Formats: sequence, structure tokens, C-alpha cells
Amino acid sequence: MSNPLPHDHITPFKDSEKNKKEQVTEMFDRIAGQYDHLNRFLSARIDISWRKKAIRKLKAANPQQILDVATGTADMAIMACKILNPQKIEGIDISVNMLDLGKKKIEKEGLGDKIRLQQGDSETINFPDHSFDAVMVAFGVRNFENLEKGLTEMWRVLKPGGRLIVLEFSKPRKKAVKSLYNLYMGIVAPQVVRWFNQNKEAYQYLSESANAFPDRHAFTDILKKVGYTDTGFQALTFGICCIYSGQKPR
Repeated sequence: MSNPLPHDHITPFKDSEKNKKEQVTEMFDRIAGQYDHLNRFLSARIDISWRKKAIRKLKAANPQQILDVATGTADMAIMACKILNPQKIEGIDISVNMLDLGKKKIEKEGLGDKIRLQQGDSETINFPDHSFDAVMVAFGVRNFENLEKGLTEMWRVLKPGGRLIVLEFSKPRKKAVKSLYNLYMGIVAPQVVRWFNQNKEAYQYLSESANAFPDRHAFTDILKKVGYTDTGFQALTFGICCIYSGQKPR
């Protein structure tokens, strides 16, 4: 088993005796109903363009079988279906409440024949080796209980030559942007969440887990360690988010 990283110990509820995986499941089950609305509001809808840019990184590979890990309410799966037109997208998530909302969105879009959602754990993915042409994760890897184990599982289910795309928050490098980012993530966002009468702890965890996450070269180093090649990252919007990529060797 991969050794836990400092990031792996950041949990949503400080006084809980549950492990990180159980706490993350509980957190997303609690906030599922307002998750999409708050995401759009807190990011000023920029997260939509981030997701589209990440998906377009897969266009040249023309993947037909795609796995969307930590699919949540299926935003990435629906967008990927429209942009890439694959044969099939499988979405997995540990939160049943998030999946229930995702299934309704898929049905509304008329994409039930192409996208299938099921409860699943990123660290024990219930698909055989070499099942997918591409694996994608948007704002999910920082919630893994064991980051290296999750990345290794995704490597396992990729076909040789298959691509991994990860979209995740990053820490800005420019001092002025970094100060504003820390203020927003640490104070403004949790306060907005309180106004929405949502779970402040959950969004405080967002800030803490983003700050502790091994971003940029530290993350691509982990990708290389678990077996990915052709790794890289692209910083977006002053560096507050990054698209990471890697490939399973042919």
C-alpha cells in the first residue's frame, strides 16, 4: 500500500472519529443539494471553463471508454459526452446523494444511454485492468484518503497508452494573487456558505485540503512515481487551478 501523504490526513470534521473516506462521504451527502449552485456562485462560473479546457485535453486521443472518478453530480461526465462524443462514460463517486442528483441531470440531458453512474471508491475501482481509454477527475483527488493509492488504481484501469486528466485547485505563486486567494478561501468562501445556511465546516475543509495538496511539480512527481509518463500541468486563472495530465505507457 502507498504511504499516506500529509494531505491525506486533512479531514472535514475535526471532532469526528470516522476516517477521512467516511467523513468525505458524509460531507458530500450533506451538501449535495446546494453543491452545484454554490460551486457556480463561489467560482463566478469560471469552473465551467476550467472543466471544458480539461476535457479538451483528451480530444486528440479520441477516447471511447472514459472513467469519471469522483463524478459528483456528473458535470464532467455530461460535458465530456458533449465535447468528446465517446461510446460510454462510467462515473463513480462515494456519495449516494451526489449521484442521485447526477442521475437526474443525465436523464434531463437525454444521455442515459451513454453515461452510467454508480457508487464507487477511487482507491478500489470496481473495473478490470485496462478498461478505459481515459480517466478524468475534477476537484476530487484532494479528497482521496490515500492519494497515491487512488492514482495507482486509475493507472491500473487505464489501457496502455490511455490518458489521465486531473483538474484541481493550486496555490498561486504571485504574492498579490496568493494573498487574495488565501483571504477568499479562508474567510470569504466560508462566510458566503454560512449565508446560504450550508455546512461551513465542509467549505473550510475545501480551503485546508487545497492548501495541503501537493500541487504542480510535487503532484507530477507523484504521477511519475506511480507509473505515469508524459506528465505535465497547465496553470489556469492566475494559478488558482491546474490541469494535470499523464499517460499509461504503451
